[in-house]
Amino acid sequence: MNIYKFELKTYWKSFFLWSLGIVAIQLIMMVFYPSMAQDAQIMDLILENYPPELLQAIGLGEQVSLATVLGYYTFVFTFIQLVLGVQSAYYGFQFLSVEEREHTADFLFTKPVTRNRILGGKYLAALTILLLTFLVVAGGTFLSIELFRDGREYETGPLIVMLLSVPLFQLFFFSIGMLITVATKRIRSVISYALGLGFGLYVLNAFRSIVGGELLGFLTPYYHFEPSYILMEGSIPMDRAGITIVLILSAHIISCFAYLKRNIRAL
Repeated sequence: MNIYKFELKTYWKSFFLWSLGIVAIQLIMMVFYPSMAQDAQIMDLILENYPPELLQAIGLGEQVSLATVLGYYTFVFTFIQLVLGVQSAYYGFQFLSVEEREHTADFLFTKPVTRNRILGGKYLAALTILLLTFLVVAGGTFLSIELFRDGREYETGPLIVMLLSVPLFQLFFFSIGMLITVATKRIRSVISYALGLGFGLYVLNAFRSIVGGELLGFLTPYYHFEPSYILMEGSIPMDRAGITIVLILSAHIISCFAYLKRNIRAL
């Protein structure tokens, strides 16, 4: 029994649907860019009257202009992050809970394979899907920009840096999803948990933007990989990224150890 191929096959349908949704969001939102860019002065004047905290809450810094290609895509990317957060959390919650939820644990663990091998195959399949999703996001980004930039120039450097933040962003939600799964007796509705985690941390970052302070921001990757910051600075904030990496490694170590020792309920 090739666990990797089997697990990968179970992901294909959801991967296709998530990918279709991500590309659709990019194309639908970017189609409005040419008309908005024509009224750049009016748009920037309107945004000047908004509180800076509110602009940061929707992914726009004070110096980010919706009239520029990258400025507008920064706004789009905020929604892509939200979708990626929910999707990655969905895979994280499903990763270790599917056998209990679908009552296949008895079948799986009677096979002549160790838990380490099962975990390795499942983990490799999940990482493959996350990597393919990242490639879809990158491809959809350049496709949507090239189709609707209306001849306006943009720097590819900050855009590439923004895209390179995606894998760590995905792994954060995937890891936290796994950690919550091993700490919970049974996950009955994966999508409910995924939506709660994805939107919950987004709201937390928006709340941080409004009330100020960085303490709350350390708990959410939406702050660690803030699109407006990456656009303006041209780099990922390494101190925030370091927190993400520590949380990812800690969650993975705890989850894997707990899974190997866990009593899997079949019925």
